[in-house]
Amino acid sequence: MQRDAEATRGRLIAAGRAEFAAYGITGARVDRIAAAAQSNKAQIYHYFTNKAGLFDAVWADLVGQIVDGLPLDVEDLPGVAVMLCDIYAEHPDLPRLITWQRLERGDAAPNEVGARDSRERVAVIDKALADGVIASKFPADVLFALVLHMAAFWEFTSPDVLRIMNDTDRDRRREVVRAVVAAVLTGPSGG
Repeated sequence: MQRDAEATRGRLIAAGRAEFAAYGITGARVDRIAAAAQSNKAQIYHYFTNKAGLFDAVWADLVGQIVDGLPLDVEDLPGVAVMLCDIYAEHPDLPRLITWQRLERGDAAPNEVGARDSRERVAVIDKALADGVIASKFPADVLFALVLHMAAFWEFTSPDVLRIMNDTDRDRRREVVRAVVAAVLTGPSGG
């Protein structure tokens, strides 16, 4: 029975992820989510209380996947950015979900796993800066945020700007991300 419950919950999260990526929280419909999950609306309310609760579960799952799937090699921050750039390119629903979360749940309490992981990564970067392993004119927290945002550059840039840039080659895009992050570093690992 427990495996069935976990499987149902997992299907609802997967279906919710697709629905929320397409429509956001407000536009998402629990009947479509239930149908896609081969479940029913009552299960959504049973496991997640409401639609927002399901979105929070989708968000927690997404954060967990990124935290678990993105190692931090402080001596290769350009490589870390490229790895995240690849994750965004391979999972186009991620930038959409991030945007919807910011727009519709931005005032909610931060995800504890994501917040703790971010603090830990900033502490590692701060130590690397203090130890001279890397150098940058930016403090650790800003440097961390810049790495994240530069990795997402292609996914969050306006379609109009992307058309002007006319650069759809994935390898070229990766190299731009690598070069920009390297340019932010001014010491041993960055030049």
